[in-house]
Amino acid sequence: MTAVADIQEQESWFHRNQQRIAPWLFLAPGLLFFMVYVIIPVFQSFNLSLYEWDGLGAAEYVGFRNYEDLYWEWVDRDAFYISLKNNLIWLLLYLLSIPAGLFIALFLNQTVRGIRLYKSLFFFPFVISQVVVGLVFTWFYDPTFGLLNEFLGFFGLGPLNVLGDERFVTYGIIFAGLWPQTAYCMILYLTGLNAVDPEQIEAGRLDGAKGWRMLWHIILPQLRPATFIAFVVTIIGALRSFDLISIMTQGGPFGSSRVLAYYMFEVALSEYGFRMGYGAAIAVILFLIMLCFIAYFLWSMYREEKGH
Repeated sequence: MTAVADIQEQESWFHRNQQRIAPWLFLAPGLLFFMVYVIIPVFQSFNLSLYEWDGLGAAEYVGFRNYEDLYWEWVDRDAFYISLKNNLIWLLLYLLSIPAGLFIALFLNQTVRGIRLYKSLFFFPFVISQVVVGLVFTWFYDPTFGLLNEFLGFFGLGPLNVLGDERFVTYGIIFAGLWPQTAYCMILYLTGLNAVDPEQIEAGRLDGAKGWRMLWHIILPQLRPATFIAFVVTIIGALRSFDLISIMTQGGPFGSSRVLAYYMFEVALSEYGFRMGYGAAIAVILFLIMLCFIAYFLWSMYREEKGH
């Protein structure tokens, strides 16, 4: 009788807490995958950064020596300094995709003739591979037959070798990356605009709000969730940029277009590398930079929600 009573008590407890337990049951597979493929590798990377290892032999514990080497590279303005500087340039200029995506979304949210065609044209860069984007812009920048130099030649300028000039190469690659990233931000804002409350729009019009005042005081506050996602995705995309650099320049000319992700690949996995611990140290630094930015935005959103 006691066993039967215990089973009945457990069943009644489950029925009482079913609504609280059910969401966690649905989340469990995703949390498990996130733990195995994200959280655990982060700690493994930090552990590996404390060793000197070529990927084959025995690993030698060296403590924080890999981080000291990174520090001296930064002081001497060597490869790590160039990579970090380029990542900051990527981060600042990549954020331009957010306002650009917003204004394109505002345009595409209108009910005008042929708007579906315009939406398809602006959406197209998002669905093509980064490799294809890199190849297209490599041809576009080509100093012999590229469209950019054809355009400059029309005004009596050029030729300009964007990908072969240390002064312009990073900006040329960033411009190529802005094309699909702006399309992604546009999609986020188009989704957000569909959820904007039309009653607030009408109330704003009655109060005389229009143009910038309507956008700033009524529309943008309702687009905060979309803006937050756009910021987070854009920051992560800027800091982990690798594909375009690998396709367009392979870090050149003379390593001037390196970023942290590509430098990590060079020192750890390229034919001249096999310094796994050193590459892991770069990965940890990159992760900490991402974590700082994302934590800041999460804290900002938390404060705004708490204030409301």
